[in-house]
Amino acid sequence: MIAPTPGQLAWQRLGIGMFVHFGLNTFHGKEWSDGTLPAESFAPTDLDAREWVDVAVAAGARYLVLTAKHHDGFCLWPTSTTDYSVASSPWRAGRGDVVAEVAEACRAAGIGLGLYLSPWDRSHPAYADPSAYADVYATQLTELCTRYGDLVELWFDGAGSEGYAYDWDRITAVLQAHQPGAMVFNMGAPTIRWVGNEDGLASDPVEYVVRHTQMSNYTIVTSEFAEALYLPPECDVSVRRGWFWRADDEPKTLEHLLAIYYRSVGLGANLLLNVPPDTRGRIDATDAVVVRAFGAEVRRRFGSPREAVLSEPTAAGSRWRAELTGDGPVTFDHVQLREDLVSGQRITGHTVRLDGRTVAQGGTVGVDRIHVVGPLTGTTLEVELVGEGARLASIAVHATGSTHAPQVPEHYVAPTDYPED
Repeated sequence: MIAPTPGQLAWQRLGIGMFVHFGLNTFHGKEWSDGTLPAESFAPTDLDAREWVDVAVAAGARYLVLTAKHHDGFCLWPTSTTDYSVASSPWRAGRGDVVAEVAEACRAAGIGLGLYLSPWDRSHPAYADPSAYADVYATQLTELCTRYGDLVELWFDGAGSEGYAYDWDRITAVLQAHQPGAMVFNMGAPTIRWVGNEDGLASDPVEYVVRHTQMSNYTIVTSEFAEALYLPPECDVSVRRGWFWRADDEPKTLEHLLAIYYRSVGLGANLLLNVPPDTRGRIDATDAVVVRAFGAEVRRRFGSPREAVLSEPTAAGSRWRAELTGDGPVTFDHVQLREDLVSGQRITGHTVRLDGRTVAQGGTVGVDRIHVVGPLTGTTLEVELVGEGARLASIAVHATGSTHAPQVPEHYVAPTDYPED
């Protein structure tokens, strides 16, 4: 059985992160651009990274991932590798550093910082020569890994990279030298992986041990491994239809965001929710309202669990009995299971019974599994597990007043125009 590293397990327990897509695209109403938009058009009038982080914390995020460089090649920090950066913009009179401001805000709030550095670069002339670009990319990565403190995650987006040979050995060496504790998303020598869609939705089973990852929605490229690896998934999704702020876009409903939570965190995957700043460099008020409401509702539903007291498993370790604490029968509508993952993911199936009656069934459990079951009233839960050496870490119940799982709107269609921008 393949076990997680302590770092992987710590990352899984973070649960929610906030993605921040911000850059030249913000000022032109685009999702992807080709590297020809003028650097001078990056001109936020009231950028406040502390507000971004405040919204992240309100959403329940315990880390934030910033697009330090998107596919257009524009860098949100003053880099030695190109003039196509904030140093060539009027913002902060050309002396600004968005990455530094976000890093400081994350430190002040006590949440982790992750950085997205697109391998694909549509503006740098060296990109046409993989050997020359390897020097550029290694320098950019080294700058990001050495200037801004500890990083919780480095995000490598596979879009646009079909057929291109990056020097992943060199990239991995930079990471090992400067940020050995950071999770590596999806490419090179990954320690976490993409769930495979941009809707934020996992499906049962959520398997942590895999032999390949899918790199992008926009190519058919997959990365195959010589052996199976422990790679827990991250579900990325934007609060809006698009990733960058656009005046003609709007946020998802609270019900939609809750449905995403149940289908990501509630199935044992991490959720990375994108909240894009506008042309001021502030979070759009309509986005802030729904994101704060989302965080508040998740805390209301799951912030005060009633822990069940586990007894030693029976029936060769497959049946776990738990007594609900209280003076008598307990009424609840959600059951939350957590697997003991220290030695690896072992649960492949499970059945939950209340006082002998089956109330929920499923496949994997992982770091978190939430079932809507109620309302029910009883005293004793039994969870029967499938999987050699399967172990539970905890069982809890919640009385939320919500007796159905939120649903993704049937009419919702994510944008498909990214490659044509």
